[in-house]
Amino acid sequence: MSDYSTISVPRRVKEVLEKDKGDMDWGEYLLKLYDEARERRREEAFRELRELLTSEDLDRISEESRRFREGFRFR
Repeated sequence: MSDYSTISVPRRVKEVLEKDKGDMDWGEYLLKLYDEARERRREEAFRELRELLTSEDLDRISEESRRFREGFRFR
């Protein structure tokens, strides 16, 4: 069995992506796109969370996290 797979996409999509990927191979390029998208989603979620929480909320979460780490021990 091969370690490669084929993904069908519209020709126009492939043309746009091929121009952007340059000399990267498809696997490397798609993983880069995935990592960038995942990082953007994390940043957006973090930004939204910061808008929802007050500085007191963030301080309390930080303190509770610190206490949890201090109290957590492997057996």
